[in-house]
Amino acid sequence: METRPYVPWDMMNAFMIDVFQKYGVPAGDAAICADVLLESDRRGIESHGCNRFKPIYLDRIKNGTLLPVTKLDILKETPTTLVMDANNGMGMVASYRMMEALIDKAKTFGMAGGAICNSTHFGIAGYWTTMAEKAGMIGVCGTNARPSVAPTWGVEPMMGTNPLTFTMPTDEDFPFNFDCATSIVQNGKIEFYERMGEPTPAGLVVTRDGGTMTDSGEILREMRRGNCALLSIGGPGEATGGYKGYGFTTIVEILSAALAGGPFMKELSGRNPDGSNRFYRLGHFFFVINPDFFMGLDVFQKTCGDILRGLRASEKAPGAARIYTAGEKEWEAWQERRDKGVPVGESIRKELVALRDEFDLDYRFPFEG
Repeated sequence: METRPYVPWDMMNAFMIDVFQKYGVPAGDAAICADVLLESDRRGIESHGCNRFKPIYLDRIKNGTLLPVTKLDILKETPTTLVMDANNGMGMVASYRMMEALIDKAKTFGMAGGAICNSTHFGIAGYWTTMAEKAGMIGVCGTNARPSVAPTWGVEPMMGTNPLTFTMPTDEDFPFNFDCATSIVQNGKIEFYERMGEPTPAGLVVTRDGGTMTDSGEILREMRRGNCALLSIGGPGEATGGYKGYGFTTIVEILSAALAGGPFMKELSGRNPDGSNRFYRLGHFFFVINPDFFMGLDVFQKTCGDILRGLRASEKAPGAARIYTAGEKEWEAWQERRDKGVPVGESIRKELVALRDEFDLDYRFPFEG
């Protein structure tokens, strides 16, 4: 049962927009960024929601590794493709403009694909694929990230957690939404564990000597020093299929970098050789597919829904309460939180109050009594 206090959605949205603007983000862009973060919390993906408002976005603007004003340059465009340079601006803003353009192209030509270079963290990948789904289309996207994942049989952090994400329209109340990292656990989840004072489960991280670590704060510190790494889906070695996750991680790394001609792996560390900060220069890729150019949206939605209903109705393992399909738990989280707001832990509450007081903003949060 949830014991943390809630902040109403409209209050948190307005507050984040105001703070983003205080950090130099234009009003319209601030609204996009706030909505992306809140969508994570709506879906119960707290590793990428308000937990990351200050440390990933505000602190990076402050230390100069993220520019608050996003200048987008079109490097190449055809009727069905688009390549953009985000010039180290807000990755969420660049991705929003990209998806707007690709959806328009797919309405006319059936499919469209795009890539962005020199970008920054773009929030949950599922936000961008859901933009396509809301337009009655299929969305696919991925991104590279600062190196934190080791290759199979390796112990050195070489690639990012590299999500590969799909969202597809169904005839149900919620879409099929598969949004996850190609590593067993992502950095944001370990950051969340640290904030909650919880350990990271054993077996998700490999150290230089082949061991594991569970202290969440220590993992975050040592990973930045290159002394430990996350494991791809499937775990270490080949017996449990770790090479499959490693392959998917590599695919996302290649597409994120090569389609836009951007940097990759260790070049995305955000650190210079002397340890000083530098731009992350991430890459993202996006594809939109219009079912109307195949057998039609209605056919696609019903077939997709029939498959998902069939999976949920299949025989359950002994002791299992139910079978889920991708996107279902996120939809249920929203039903639970819709009228309550964003649950905020103690560390987030302190950050909200500190930001409010720093800029003398006219807010009084419910948890203040």
